[in-house]
Amino acid sequence: MTQSSTSGKAGPETRPYGTWPSPVSAALVAGKTVSLSDVRVDGRDIYWIEGRPAEGGRRVLVRARAGQVADVTPPPFDVGSRVHEYGGGAYTVRRGRIAFSNRRDGSLWLMEADTPRCLSRGEGLRYADLTFSPDGRFLFCVREDHRVTEGEPAAALVVLDCNAAGDPAFNGGTPLVMGPDFVSSPRPSPDGRYLAWIEWDHPAMPWDATRLRVASLLQEGDDPPRLAAPWTLAGGDGTAESVIEPCWDAAGRLLALSDRTGWWNLYGFDTTSGVATALAPMEAEIGQPHWIFGLRSYVPLTDGCILAMVVSGGEARIVSIHDGNVTPLDLGAPSGCPAPLEGGGFAWLDAPSDRAAAVVCGQPDQPPRILRRAADLPLDPADIALPRTIRFPLPDGDGLGHAFFYAPANARHDGPVGEKPPLVVLAHGGPTGRASTAFSFKVQWWTSRGFAVVDVNYGGSTGFGRAYRQRLERQWGVVDVDDCIAACEYLARNGLVDPARIVIRGSSAGGLTVLLALARSDLFAAGTSLYGVTDLRALAQDTHKFESRYLDTLVGPFPADEATYLARSPLTQVARIHAPVLFLQGLEDRVVPPAQARSMVAALRGDGVPCALYEFEGEGHGFRQEATICRAWELELAFYQQVLRLPVAPALAVDLVPPLHGG
Repeated sequence: MTQSSTSGKAGPETRPYGTWPSPVSAALVAGKTVSLSDVRVDGRDIYWIEGRPAEGGRRVLVRARAGQVADVTPPPFDVGSRVHEYGGGAYTVRRGRIAFSNRRDGSLWLMEADTPRCLSRGEGLRYADLTFSPDGRFLFCVREDHRVTEGEPAAALVVLDCNAAGDPAFNGGTPLVMGPDFVSSPRPSPDGRYLAWIEWDHPAMPWDATRLRVASLLQEGDDPPRLAAPWTLAGGDGTAESVIEPCWDAAGRLLALSDRTGWWNLYGFDTTSGVATALAPMEAEIGQPHWIFGLRSYVPLTDGCILAMVVSGGEARIVSIHDGNVTPLDLGAPSGCPAPLEGGGFAWLDAPSDRAAAVVCGQPDQPPRILRRAADLPLDPADIALPRTIRFPLPDGDGLGHAFFYAPANARHDGPVGEKPPLVVLAHGGPTGRASTAFSFKVQWWTSRGFAVVDVNYGGSTGFGRAYRQRLERQWGVVDVDDCIAACEYLARNGLVDPARIVIRGSSAGGLTVLLALARSDLFAAGTSLYGVTDLRALAQDTHKFESRYLDTLVGPFPADEATYLARSPLTQVARIHAPVLFLQGLEDRVVPPAQARSMVAALRGDGVPCALYEFEGEGHGFRQEATICRAWELELAFYQQVLRLPVAPALAVDLVPPLHGG
């Protein structure tokens, strides 16, 4: 049945929500889409990393030079790092010289004239946050040493001589900073006289409390530089201050971000007196939670201006800061701060709401030139759901919560008059993360099929100031769940969704939110946990170093607060879960090991709750391979269609044990 438009042209076909044929296929999502990240500039050359599911998730360094785009790193190189497991800062480039980390074995490589040469191949060593010295001879980086037989891997800032010709198997770099539990962001001054860096210790995370440190760089003859008399510029007085992203401007002034006022703002530091000057105070955030290395939320320009990405109300914009004045710039929707090109213009990763992300270059207020798009979308504009910001009352009475709502969108189909769409709730990971308005298949996959989506920035999310982040302290599994429920109730109350057909999905920390939401409320018809946390006690004792004390803040010190760990673990709440659950898990996950999902599935099946577990070879904490990505999306769609009694192809049906009642 079709509806007629006033023009006489056939209108959209009416079909039940959740059953619309969609142009967003699994092949498009997985096989024809690459991930784009870490855009950097060297003169007029532009570099970025592409993650390619069709190549098993291999990450390739790509360069645009003189209008030509070409791969820099050939197979089998996989540009990435596993420091802190999440990596980041896996390559750097200066005057044509490139250094990069090979994720598959942790080795460190140097490329000159596009010829790779191994710098370090020490077994058990990992490198990240790579930065060249001003003259390009030395490479500063974070090294994580897994050669220890007891205790945690050791963190250090090290320096390597790029001109050294020794055996890379015995070149682990010269240590400069050792002792702190964590180090990051080694940044030499333009004149090579100083090195700035960030450090912190358990149980803090980098968004809780860090120290900004500086030391003189001394060099004798051809020896690698060493540090002399380090001192602390910020964060060393015992107060909870997150100082991140140190950077030197062209005049040799040290800049960094600090949340000492409750918001990550930009400061200039006098390295002699330690005096910090706020350069543009605002109740908005310049800065991001440092889950990965190498983030750049601002960049100083040669004319004294500073370009910055400001997040307010969960949405990002680019501004220019000069002499305390803040001027908005029209540079599209950058994900991260644009990088200045020699001779003018910028390069950046553009991440709008209505198109796939793209690496672009150009000037403010002008259409950018596209260098690489993540995917060519065979979509009508009417196929793409656009975000609507919603603010809903928080259950604790402390102001309003934040979320982005997406109504169903499909150029060829519409829902029956009077019917409300089912709702997919997204609980982001972290939990110190942030839902964004960038185009994402995790939204469009559902909205193009007739589902509504709400992406919740629950308490603890970043982009809303320290106080909003701190709502989750000692309250993980409570505040996040309450906020997701409150967002659903708001949408149902306003007639935007069908309250009887709400499902919830989340990955990693979001998986815990999903499972506890199912235990706490009968609002949800089903839930999907992607490599999610099920047992907090096991997580506290069996996760990687970076997050090994994270739960001290989110839940409480372990084992002193073991009772809270038990009460907040989905594994102990199985008796309260009645809705079906789907688990998707990578077998090489070192952040949330497969045992977490397996134990939860066994407990649910023991209580007669329909559930299914699908495990994927060669996948870690997040899926990278084309076949895995395709299969995961198809399984999740079939799962919701089965639960909501919608048509599903028999070949795609999820094997729920025990089966659904009447199934």
